[in-house]
Amino acid sequence: MGSHEHGEGVTDADFDLVTQIHHEFVKSYVGSSEKAKEAIIYSYTRHINGFAAMLEEKEAADIAKHPDVVSVFLNKGRKLHTTHSWEFMDLEGNDGVIPSDSLFRKAKYGEDTIIANFDTGVWPESPSFRDEGMGPIPSRWKGTCQHDHTGFRCNRKLIGARYFNKGYMAHAGADAKFNRTLNTARDYEGHGSHTLSTIGGTFVPGANVFGLGNGTAEGGSPRARVATYKVCWPPIDGNECFDADIMAAFDMAIHDGVDVLSLSLGGNATDYFDDGLSIGAFHANMKGIPVICSAGNYGPTPATVFNVAPWILTVGASTLDRQFDSVVELHNGQRFMGASLSKAMPEDKLYPLINAADAKAANKPVENATLCMRGTIDPEKARGKILVCLRGVTARVEKSLVALEAGAAGMILCNDELSGNELIADPHLLPASQINYKDGLAVYAFMNSTKNPLGYIYPPKTKLQIKPAPAMAAFSSRGPNTVTPEILKPDVIAPGVNIIAAYSEGVSPTNLGFDKRRVPFITMSGTSMSCPHVAGVVGLLKTLHPDWSPAVIKSALMTTARTRDNTGKPMLDGGNDAKATPFAYGSGHIRPNRAMDPGLVYDLTNNDYLNFLCFSIYNQSQIEMFNGARYRCPDIINILDFNYPTITIPKLYGSVSVTRRVKNVGPPGTYTARLKVPARLSISVEPNVLKFDNIGEEKSFKLTVEVTRPGETTAFGGITWSDGKRQVRSPIVVGGVRG
Repeated sequence: MGSHEHGEGVTDADFDLVTQIHHEFVKSYVGSSEKAKEAIIYSYTRHINGFAAMLEEKEAADIAKHPDVVSVFLNKGRKLHTTHSWEFMDLEGNDGVIPSDSLFRKAKYGEDTIIANFDTGVWPESPSFRDEGMGPIPSRWKGTCQHDHTGFRCNRKLIGARYFNKGYMAHAGADAKFNRTLNTARDYEGHGSHTLSTIGGTFVPGANVFGLGNGTAEGGSPRARVATYKVCWPPIDGNECFDADIMAAFDMAIHDGVDVLSLSLGGNATDYFDDGLSIGAFHANMKGIPVICSAGNYGPTPATVFNVAPWILTVGASTLDRQFDSVVELHNGQRFMGASLSKAMPEDKLYPLINAADAKAANKPVENATLCMRGTIDPEKARGKILVCLRGVTARVEKSLVALEAGAAGMILCNDELSGNELIADPHLLPASQINYKDGLAVYAFMNSTKNPLGYIYPPKTKLQIKPAPAMAAFSSRGPNTVTPEILKPDVIAPGVNIIAAYSEGVSPTNLGFDKRRVPFITMSGTSMSCPHVAGVVGLLKTLHPDWSPAVIKSALMTTARTRDNTGKPMLDGGNDAKATPFAYGSGHIRPNRAMDPGLVYDLTNNDYLNFLCFSIYNQSQIEMFNGARYRCPDIINILDFNYPTITIPKLYGSVSVTRRVKNVGPPGTYTARLKVPARLSISVEPNVLKFDNIGEEKSFKLTVEVTRPGETTAFGGITWSDGKRQVRSPIVVGGVRG
């Protein structure tokens, strides 16, 4: 129902009045005050004007027709974006020492910036959330720490914790009421602790995972204050986080005074007004709060990217220059580099290998046995051998459980073709190594070539300065954007594979019940892990440039990103050896140090976003209610002129011109354009030189793209503005072109 503008003197009585108004509103549709109070599970009273209620379909349909209602949508479920530290290459020097001119140092490690995540909660006793050396909590903070039966306590580092479960409970039903873990902000899954410590965990020397990757753990903004808003719970039909709870968390986080919000969760891309996360993020953005979200883990399939609203900073995942190598050696001398966090083999000897298909239990489908699914392996066939399993369908660590239960001595996990070269180090339950698709084919061929195949799995070792890196993670969701194809998504990428960060000691590293191991740190992979890396950098930029809008911060990160790896060659796609494209990495891999001095930025105002909604065929009254004030849509809107830091033309017939405006946030200077023109197109820019005399000065340019040779495939180009020191780069994406 739009937004609230309470003003400075707002009191609890004002919030209660909003709730009463919502009750009266629903009463007119359900018949009585009692039914209205029973139906409403949330009344959003702070900044978002709306409510969540249990309604019959007709009641909801009737409410949707009311002139004061912007939208009515289902309480949809969403998923966490993990496949089940701080890893940037240009924040530290080659010797691991942080330079004095780095963003880390200049921003004082994000001191007193307040960064929050929406997730599975937090393990407050983790060393990543100790508050030694931190001063008083900023007086502007209005949040709270919800105490509970577990002894949960906050401190001067972890300054806030709330939980929101009513939307989840509405789906879970009566049984959920008796689950005490649903009434706490404590993390019993591990995901929330991991993401929050990646955002803003303090310095923890000697952090490691089973002795691997030893070093100092630190979040992106290690001196920031952090808070958690727990909105995700045990899965129901695969969904863990529900829109009613997410909306409630947004409403409260804006009220509490957070500076940056990070959400490592999402659902299928959908209409912006049917998407609670998108609506909540819009309200936060209007208040100057950047919202960073994960892109999803459904790559490399095209058009799978989530969280595509232009007011969201959408983050894909890449590899980094560190691996946990576990070598697989065959009896014929072949050696394959794999990945693992598992223990060593019981004995230093060769072990028999067996294809999981050949270890199939009676009456079980061979396809399921090949994947090492539960109940498909015959222990009499697998006992004492290294079981060779195919990746896919079930969780990777679950396959190691199947091997363990079958009495296997070890497991080789072979990537399927879709996973390609992507290797993820997991805390397997027995000696194991995951190898890439090509090497997996060689292992299968070896087993088929001899009656007595033998092999060995070496224990993992930490390897640094890996080349080439970064590469795209195969799982990272890809564009194009299915809601608004003119907006390129994801926006950027960041490390999201084998990331070391804090973990919950209320759950095992495999998340399997019988696994009694507990660890303070663990590796995780997913766009869930890349998202908080970017949120941590955003915290640093907010500290260094408190006057920058969310759009300016986003632009700074996007236009300074890189698309080449540490060998100087174009970044590779993680699933194969092909070059990655902007549909995978957006503008590229972020470079925090360069983002603090981007030179020129593409800014967007609230009116720009409202015009975007006008283009998206929302009516005048909807937009005015959403805005909380009168607003007139322009008579003519060209979505291609939306001032985004990327330029995307989904279909090109003949030629088209697009306009952008850039703002100078650096010293006076003259910027000259350099174009990267793909085959089949002609691109020109007017003017091709922009001179800036003052900070804050804005200038526009027009880019004309013309077809020279028709074709169906997407073409990728770019424009870079440079003053000799700064490179302000924007990708140009042009869909199937027609003459």
